[in-house]
Amino acid sequence: MIVRDDPGAGDGAWLAIGQPAHAWVSGQAARAWGNAAFAAPEPWEEVCLAAEQHDIGMAAWDLAPALNPRTGRAFAFAEMPRPVHVELWSHAAERLLAQSRYAALLVSLHGTTLYERYPATTHLELVEAYLDGQRALQVDLRASLRAEPAEVERNRELLFFWDWLSLALCLGWAPAESPELPGAGRLRLAPAGDETLTLDPWPFARPEVRLQTEGRRLPGPFTSEAELNAALASAPWTALEWRLVTPSGD
Repeated sequence: MIVRDDPGAGDGAWLAIGQPAHAWVSGQAARAWGNAAFAAPEPWEEVCLAAEQHDIGMAAWDLAPALNPRTGRAFAFAEMPRPVHVELWSHAAERLLAQSRYAALLVSLHGTTLYERYPATTHLELVEAYLDGQRALQVDLRASLRAEPAEVERNRELLFFWDWLSLALCLGWAPAESPELPGAGRLRLAPAGDETLTLDPWPFARPEVRLQTEGRRLPGPFTSEAELNAALASAPWTALEWRLVTPSGD
């Protein structure tokens, strides 16, 4: 779950944005992607599905999250106990396999990429077992799909970028610089007015792209998990929307 202060609220309220809701933003970015400088993803539907569903393993958890006793809020994705995080990611690709082998491969690769680029410092045996299992699954899926390694690698990097972009929007990171995107370098996300941002260089087919998702507004802090989940179930919904425009504004 993405947990952030409610912008503009002075009462300690916070927003709970489910990981699948954040992934939905990634999927919208994937479907808008592509111009003369940035090739559209290929295979289109499978890659867009992977982007949209890359946090499918978190869906059930986000409906009834555990309470972080330090904050009185739900555990944010970066705060989750390591064994829980590994367990949820261990089933992500498996769940998506019911829809698409290619999308499942990309989601599996995304999970292992996260652990490779941000190595765990605790529960190392558990993490290694997860990585070994996913790498074996990846070998099987690659063989089944006969996918070109360079194509899969490009799509893995795209998914990593879309994940970053969605997090940057949901968490209000702008101005911010993206991770390195092979062939394009780092893209710069910058504010350009009320809920309007620029991305430079511009990777989308249209000069303006609108991305949206939903979260829930909760008071806080809470003192028990039961209290948190009862409040979450009845919390009012908050629509979130961002307008991205070319750096020139054209």
